[in-house]
Amino acid sequence: MSVKRLKRHLGAALALGVAMGAIATPLRADEPTRALLSVVGEGDASAAPDMATFSTGVVASGKTAEEALAANSKSMSDLVSAIKALGIEDRDIATSNFSISPQYSQPAPNTREAPKLVGFEVRNTVAVKVRDIARLGVVLDKMVQSGANQAGGLRFGLSDSGPIEEKARIAAFKDAQAQAKTLAEAAGLRLLKVRRISPGDRGGDMLTSAPMMMKAEARAVPIEAGELSARARITVVYEVEPL
Repeated sequence: MSVKRLKRHLGAALALGVAMGAIATPLRADEPTRALLSVVGEGDASAAPDMATFSTGVVASGKTAEEALAANSKSMSDLVSAIKALGIEDRDIATSNFSISPQYSQPAPNTREAPKLVGFEVRNTVAVKVRDIARLGVVLDKMVQSGANQAGGLRFGLSDSGPIEEKARIAAFKDAQAQAKTLAEAAGLRLLKVRRISPGDRGGDMLTSAPMMMKAEARAVPIEAGELSARARITVVYEVEPL
């Protein structure tokens, strides 16, 4: 191949690299001069969740702080006992919020009456982890029956995210391979060996959520867990040469 033709092919490859994200650079001075083609691949993988977390608790009021605290403590004790009776371990129940707040009356509009202390409110919330997602509906139902009047933050997860992340990385590498092949063919280049593989920033799971029913008469809380997704990004650098 003539020097003129070689320059023409390399020039086309470099121009395509600037337009589509491929970068051509020389190797070290002590190695054969070859161009490098850099591509970024992305991949996704999905899996059904196998665990869930949520927060629940009790809000109680009383004329005095002691009265409100006593009422709240009784209700929270019953709630936690009921949750543990369903097989939820101590390590999966943790207090996430506790507060005591004074409550004041609201003066009538257009009056100079000052707000008056009318009582106290106590909030106690626990974070609960359910490792057997098939029992989540039962746990939520029992929670309501046992006096919970606050709940939220339902999130689904995986006890081991390794397999889904690995699938996403493999998919990202295959995507990078396909891109490199397309770009090389378009530029009249031949792919040689892989020079470098660099994983990108790890993407977090895209968690779905579901509504939590707080009706006292509920018996089977419907839950749709959906799927969790993991995304990976990988940069692959190839040696290339003109065809």
